[in-house]
Amino acid sequence: MINLKNVTLRRGTKVLLDQTSVTLNPGEKVGLVGRNGAGKSTLFALFNGTLHEDGGDFEMPKAWRMAQVAQNMPETDQPASEFVLEGDTRLAELRQRLVAAEESGDGMEMAHVYTDLADAGDHDALPRAESLILGLGFRVDELNNPVNSFSGGWRMRLQLARALMCPSDILLLDEPTNHLDLDALVWLEAWLQRYAGTMIVISHDREFLDAVTNVTLHIDHAKLTRYGSNYSGFEILRAQQMELQQASFAKQQDKIAHLQKFINRFKAQASKAKQAQSRVKALERMEKVAPLLADAEFTFGFKEPNNLPNPMLAISEASFGYMVDGEPKTIVQGVSKSVLAGQRIGILGANGQGKSTLVKTIARTMPQLSGTLTEGKGLNIGYFAQQELDVLHPQDNPLEHMIRLAKELGPNSGEPSREQDLRNYLGTFNFSGDMVKQAVGTMSGGEKARLVLAMIVWQRPNLLLLDEPTNHLDLATREALSMALNEFEGTVMLVSHDRALLRAVCDEFWMVGRGKVEPFDGDLDDYQKYLLEESKRLREVAKNAARDAAPASEPVAPVVVVEEKKPVVIEAPASNLSSGEQRKLDAQRRQQQAAQTRPLKKELEQNEQRMATVEREKAALETLLTTPITPAEIADAGRRLKALSDEVASLEERWLELTAQLEAMA
Repeated sequence: MINLKNVTLRRGTKVLLDQTSVTLNPGEKVGLVGRNGAGKSTLFALFNGTLHEDGGDFEMPKAWRMAQVAQNMPETDQPASEFVLEGDTRLAELRQRLVAAEESGDGMEMAHVYTDLADAGDHDALPRAESLILGLGFRVDELNNPVNSFSGGWRMRLQLARALMCPSDILLLDEPTNHLDLDALVWLEAWLQRYAGTMIVISHDREFLDAVTNVTLHIDHAKLTRYGSNYSGFEILRAQQMELQQASFAKQQDKIAHLQKFINRFKAQASKAKQAQSRVKALERMEKVAPLLADAEFTFGFKEPNNLPNPMLAISEASFGYMVDGEPKTIVQGVSKSVLAGQRIGILGANGQGKSTLVKTIARTMPQLSGTLTEGKGLNIGYFAQQELDVLHPQDNPLEHMIRLAKELGPNSGEPSREQDLRNYLGTFNFSGDMVKQAVGTMSGGEKARLVLAMIVWQRPNLLLLDEPTNHLDLATREALSMALNEFEGTVMLVSHDRALLRAVCDEFWMVGRGKVEPFDGDLDDYQKYLLEESKRLREVAKNAARDAAPASEPVAPVVVVEEKKPVVIEAPASNLSSGEQRKLDAQRRQQQAAQTRPLKKELEQNEQRMATVEREKAALETLLTTPITPAEIADAGRRLKALSDEVASLEERWLELTAQLEAMA
């Protein structure tokens, strides 16, 4: 188990944990929550050994294997699947040992390594790595693309897949959902629910925490408090505790006031001096209940739009996409939709289907490829880009951003534009003091997101286009955004993987997928089911396409390979057939089908017999390697075991091809 006893942690002069104690048991799934700056990442650094406690005792089993997502951006030309496969550090170590043993001719070491490789799952390591990559939203044709060919967000997904690939007893995840779409998030939840080890996760996604955790560890005022529930349960329990604490504080204040009143009244009277003194001592001994100092929550609101055109937007027979080497690449087409005043639209769709392309086109950052987009008179769009730096200048500070925005909109914006007014306005978004002069490039993701929100609110939009606005926002700011959107009088179009935000804000959904934009008739629970089914369908399509494209492998085993023949189709004559003629025709078809499938079935039977023989021989060799034999015999057995493993792989591949052909003829 993990045990913290009176642990103190500091960062510089700031005390983040002050003599706090908590115990985490093996196999628990822990959500680590607290306000930004409370010390969550510092506590992670204690868990992974980067930092050491400044006081108290921290214990974690030394034998535990740890996995966590590397925070650095990977820079390598390795194929994606190979990069993720290397995350299995146990396999990487064994393969290096095997190479060294083969070079030195150490037969005993080779035998041990082959056995260890089998135990470590070497035979299916690559499929496991590819499954992780595909689950996180990559396409089959991207499996062997160089890591450097992907954008930053996709490379961080590869880092996540690499961490999941690593065999571990404890898994540390710091904001794993930041770079994920909803389809990848649903897949990750299912994977983490099956994870057998101890997991500690930092996340600001309440539905994700509810789905994957059963313990909540809360950092507040330099103390750790353990709650035996997921995030929603934690909120209820904490609210109850806060209510009890406030009641206890009020009750104690009444008692203190009563004692103090007695002391003040009788301390000067000799006859009452003894009783007064006893009350002074009672007051000194009393363990004070702290008042409930609720943290100042961040809140903001959108201003009333100057006008509300209806419809806001009319899209007619439009195609959306982008240009590649001067040629149009269409993502969705034939879109005819109207966006009305006051609508709350959630935009759903699997990764890569065109959600961001649709939003960018409506936001005027990309032109449509065809069709028309007609804007209502007075349309004023507020656009939150998925990558905040698309609209921010890293070298400039928040005040410079606001001054530039005020100049662009001019005096007709109706908003005060004096520097002091802009400073005051930024202060309402928690940019106070020297922060208004801090370069945006040095700010955290949450601070950048707040600045983008401040700029959008200032523009007084009537149509909000929000593309993943909650990335890097903490739970309090997400709640503030949800409340502000619900009070907004204009129209909202929202792309988000935060299901709590989608549920709270949106009352209808558009589905972007298979080249179309259509209404989605259902709620988010229905959509999650759809995502899982669609993911399964796409994997089957990709598997079949890869199988059809791959040349038939030459079998190692001495089995008969039958040349594939296209089935002969007997078409009925145009005139109607009698029942006797029809039966005769059906019989001919069955005979021809049997003639075509017979050799395939025969080869399949031989294939299965050979696989059984090979598996028996492998089992015998593995048993042999556990007995005392000479080094030469060990080396021979190891080489033969490898050859048999390769043969099994070829036989299994041919078996899949044969069964697919037979299913197609059925």
